[in-house]
Amino acid sequence: MKQTVRTRIAPSPTGFLHLGTARTALFSWAYARHHGGEFVLRIEDTDVARSTQESVEQILQAMRWLGLDYDEGPVYQMRRLDRYREVVDQMLAAGTAYRCYCTPQELDEMREAQRARGEKTRYDGRWRPAPGKTLPPVPEGVAPAIRFCNPLDGVVTWDDLVKGPISIANREIDDLIIVRPDGVPTYNFAVVIDDWDMRISHVFRGDEHVNNTPWQINIFNALGAPLPLFGHVPVILGDDGQKLSKRRGAVSVTAYEEAGYLPEAMVNYLARLGWSHGDDELFSRRELVEWFDGQHLSKSPAQWDPAKLSWVNAHYIKQADNERLSRLVVAQLSARGIAAEESELLLRRVALFKDRCATTAELADWLAMYYADVKATEADAAQLTEAARPVLRELAQTLSGLAAWDKAAISQALKQALAAHGLKMPQLAIPLRVAVCGRAQTPSVDAVLELFPKEIVVNRLRNL
Repeated sequence: MKQTVRTRIAPSPTGFLHLGTARTALFSWAYARHHGGEFVLRIEDTDVARSTQESVEQILQAMRWLGLDYDEGPVYQMRRLDRYREVVDQMLAAGTAYRCYCTPQELDEMREAQRARGEKTRYDGRWRPAPGKTLPPVPEGVAPAIRFCNPLDGVVTWDDLVKGPISIANREIDDLIIVRPDGVPTYNFAVVIDDWDMRISHVFRGDEHVNNTPWQINIFNALGAPLPLFGHVPVILGDDGQKLSKRRGAVSVTAYEEAGYLPEAMVNYLARLGWSHGDDELFSRRELVEWFDGQHLSKSPAQWDPAKLSWVNAHYIKQADNERLSRLVVAQLSARGIAAEESELLLRRVALFKDRCATTAELADWLAMYYADVKATEADAAQLTEAARPVLRELAQTLSGLAAWDKAAISQALKQALAAHGLKMPQLAIPLRVAVCGRAQTPSVDAVLELFPKEIVVNRLRNL
């Protein structure tokens, strides 16, 4: 029988879901959906000191926002401690794991001595059982760690879904700790048991895990468990050419939501960071699932490009339904302490300005002038010359008397003012924009003014 494709994402709740993990989640989700398989969310919370519920909630929110629905989970590792103990007991009995009573001080001294001899630092196997070997006496009051009996010779080889064949000699790795003295399993052990129990068939993850993979393959083999296929995707580099990470440079996924990016734009952009489908730059979620077969993943690091993301987001904002954008703008304005309600007028304002915007935050920047007082920059305020002010006050009187408040009537009023004072349109329109909108550049000024209540326009011109 053909195996069901099952992928997973397993973030650690020690901080926000950063962009690299989000991309890995997207690849894993898309691969499972492409093959009609299943996608699992696992929370790797064994770092008890640093894991927080706030981080868990942020991870779940980021997954919801990106639309990465999962078929199983969230599964929490700390709720599976009994299962890990069960497997460890089996390994101790089988001789594939052993107790190590080294104290932290002894391990430090071991590494210092190795450095002094110019050797690679590694555990020296002093507590590893072997035929004819006498182990040190068990010290009193020292809780043991459990170490894995890594094979002493041979080579670990796997055909990576991204990088191709990789081989690492067992002599290059040592007997890693699989359970800490406090009884909590380490990453390399728990991840194997989880992937085994959850029948994970394909593991996509960052290439910082390449060095962990030999240990994990050896543990799988020691347990007689089926191996998943591994695909290690290269890192994402920031503007400075350094790796994005939780601790360096990466902004959380939810921060992009708050900054006014659309989830479909983020999904589109993240997918193109290290994967391609011909020359296609813009594609739907449906097309991503249709195309993402695990091929065409780049072996080279991807470069995070904020300008490219903004371009992609601007595309999706232009396509977005005005009612949806209105809801997002109301939320953006509310976050700034500006009250606005969804209305037919707001829909018209959104329609007028959205083609100029790369984010809903920028759209809210434009529309804030309809709901709150405006203040021009020093450069724009310079357009309100002493010569322009009396013309604008006179225009205020004309506008206040208009029977109809629409684009045609406003346009006619502007033409009358131009004729009366012998002005060109820029000589009137620019200071008019500054006075009413707080900025010198806007769409057609009559179209912009039409969407204000007449009283606001008149009052802003009279109060120059």
